[in-house]
Amino acid sequence: MKKILALVLVLIVAGTVAAQSDFKANYKVTMTQTTNHPYALGAYKLGELIKERTNGRITLTVYTDSQLAKGEQEMIQALQMGTIDIYVGSTGPVGNFSPSMNILDIPFLFRDAEHVDKVLDGPIGTQLLADLDKHQLKGLAFWENGFRHFTNSREPVKTPDQGKGLKLRTMENKIHMAAFKAAGISPTPMAWAEVYPALQQKVIDAQENPIAVIYSSKIYEVQKYLSLTGHVYSPAPVIFSLVKWNRIPKADQEIIAQAAKEVAAYQRKLNRDAEESKIKDMESKGMVVVRDVDKAAWQAAMKPAFADFEKQFGKDKIDAIIATR
Repeated sequence: MKKILALVLVLIVAGTVAAQSDFKANYKVTMTQTTNHPYALGAYKLGELIKERTNGRITLTVYTDSQLAKGEQEMIQALQMGTIDIYVGSTGPVGNFSPSMNILDIPFLFRDAEHVDKVLDGPIGTQLLADLDKHQLKGLAFWENGFRHFTNSREPVKTPDQGKGLKLRTMENKIHMAAFKAAGISPTPMAWAEVYPALQQKVIDAQENPIAVIYSSKIYEVQKYLSLTGHVYSPAPVIFSLVKWNRIPKADQEIIAQAAKEVAAYQRKLNRDAEESKIKDMESKGMVVVRDVDKAAWQAAMKPAFADFEKQFGKDKIDAIIATR
């Protein structure tokens, strides 16, 4: 009897291993950005690692430029339904689905890149990704978009007072909108696919984004002035559809999750190393870059919104991020 039970167990284990090794899938990765943006470069790298480590059983197809959905809000909804598999994008819209994520969008929360890495790769970042499970989303890792800066078509802007009255495109993000309203600027939520023509046609005056987005989307063609405000750091969570994730064998889940974390270091470095050269290239194309921004004035102007942020997230949680070393 013992021999029979042992044989049955061996057959069960062998069958499970065989089922896992037979698992094949191609997953669709979606993003708003272009093929030369660090989002896409990270996704291509992720695809290479997963394909190599699963012997070609699992592959990724990367869809850039909002090919699968108009905006990030729609992309995340498609993830929840399982019609899109993987999202790489801003935390801004993600906060509309998992509210705890919005804490990362508070202005002037992060000191520098090192501070960012300590927070996102530590217990705070791990918990924020875990919170996504409650909303049919599986958070794998934090990549990055970068520190956000301000562009406009009117004049060089150093202080919020100079930006007052500008109609500024923002993401559908209550934190960003509250901060800009406090600074006297008029925030206008808009899907990213609509932004370039809206700037071109003067429907809006300004937008704010990291350098990688401003450069890859050629915002310098429709905006004359770039102010290096660095007002918000924008992580890029890599999120899997939980519906699809739950169908993947555990061993393959571990391969995908580990690869996403490894690519985080590669993708962030790629983004940071290229930033200054992109700024200089935009200057050579005629964009006026305002480097001597009065950051203290921007912080002071946005400070009235902080009371609401503390009520929403808890002062202790905000202080924990600030205190991370």
